[in-house]
Amino acid sequence: MPRPRRHTQHRTGLRVPIEPGSRAGEWSVVRNLRETAGAPAVADAILGACVAVGLLAATFAGVGPVVANARPLDAGAVALAATVAAAIAVRRRYPIAALVVLNAVPLVWFLARYPGQLITLAPLIGCYTLAADRGWRWGLAGAVPTALIEIIAIRVVLGDAETAGVVPIAVLLAATAGSAGAAVGYYRAVLAATRAQLARETQTHEERARRIAVEERLRIARELHDVFGHAMATISVQAGVGLHVIEQRPGHAREALAAIKKISDDGLTDVKTILGILRADTSTTEGPEQPRAPRGGLDRLTELIDTAQAAGLRVELNLDGDLRPLPAPVDLAAYRIIQEALTNVLRHAEARTVRLALKHEPSRLLIQIRDDGTTTSADTNHTASGRCGHGIDGMRERARALSGQLTAAPRPEGGFEVYAELPIPNPQ
Repeated sequence: MPRPRRHTQHRTGLRVPIEPGSRAGEWSVVRNLRETAGAPAVADAILGACVAVGLLAATFAGVGPVVANARPLDAGAVALAATVAAAIAVRRRYPIAALVVLNAVPLVWFLARYPGQLITLAPLIGCYTLAADRGWRWGLAGAVPTALIEIIAIRVVLGDAETAGVVPIAVLLAATAGSAGAAVGYYRAVLAATRAQLARETQTHEERARRIAVEERLRIARELHDVFGHAMATISVQAGVGLHVIEQRPGHAREALAAIKKISDDGLTDVKTILGILRADTSTTEGPEQPRAPRGGLDRLTELIDTAQAAGLRVELNLDGDLRPLPAPVDLAAYRIIQEALTNVLRHAEARTVRLALKHEPSRLLIQIRDDGTTTSADTNHTASGRCGHGIDGMRERARALSGQLTAAPRPEGGFEVYAELPIPNPQ
């Protein structure tokens, strides 16, 4: 079975392309309903043949009132019956023309003095079809002349004495056919609109699910980038220190290896947590105490600073404001921004000192990271164009996700500065 194209919905065998914000989807559903309703053209041809055969059989059997001076069935009667069959066969494609023909046949039938009144039922099929296809207004426009023509056709045969009894019957039959057709047409329109609405809602749901999946992948990618970037940068520095002092000062080399082990263990724990979220069997294979998000928060800030200082970077921390617990998204974003900023200093800046300032305000958290490294014009261009990595872009995305903002740029007096404002929802 071929795979369906995008923006295509399958409902009961229908393949309907949907265009959001337009009526094309509804018309597509209507067309497909007509095209897949059991081969309408074939069904109408069979119906027309059955009506023609039944008409001829009833006439041959003498069903209906006796017509004085009636003609026997001949080729003319067969031709009129065949005309009825042809009109019914094309009634869906040409409903007005079919109704005109079906109304004309009884007049010719009775003028030719063929016996039988069942021929007067054939126009009711055309009246029903017109109402079902075009609505109740067209159905009313078809029912009125149909009733009049039936009255005239029967009057030609039965005479004036019977006309009074024929009028209510003809009007009732035409009205019933038109009403039934209008009801069926309304049902089809409601069904088409409902299916089109369902298709649009399904498409919207699928697009929303895809968007959520993309956002989740980006979030996980940022987490992996931050975890791996910080761990690998610190490990690289510590490994360089260990190689440098391994012969002269083995004790310092041992400390560097211990730091590498601790950083690796912490990084692997975070990565395991992130990947655990992606596993479908997490809820059945891991206990309830298994964390559902990577560790991170300002409660680990001291540990983060110790790791940076162990790599040879001096960090000066300045806390200002009333310290209080932060919402989890703000807490994690603040930690990751600081972590990424320190990682960039270790990897790209020849800095010895970093000044980290945290200011807690009632409605926002301000973060400022400044280093005393050297910044060249080439570094500035690379930072502006974003070719040196996704770290700064990731920090900006974290701030924007919280309706905050982040700037990262070289300082005029030297070094680099990262400044972030993170709003705190529902401040106490």
